[in-house]
Amino acid sequence: MTTTAKPTSTAPEALMLDIAKRHFFVETLDTRNSDGLDFHEVAVWAMRTALEEAYAAGLAEARR
Repeated sequence: MTTTAKPTSTAPEALMLDIAKRHFFVETLDTRNSDGLDFHEVAVWAMRTALEEAYAAGLAEARR
């Protein structure tokens, strides 16, 4: 039997989790196989703000 280690968090993954925590109040972006933990009601303005922040971060990275 072989086991695979969970990959370490990369910078983009860490950024996505940070944005999700601040805008959507989620603990993790990992699937937990529970509707109560995997699905969240999100206000459209929170979604827009999070997407704008992610876009700005990607744009800043591309300019580096």
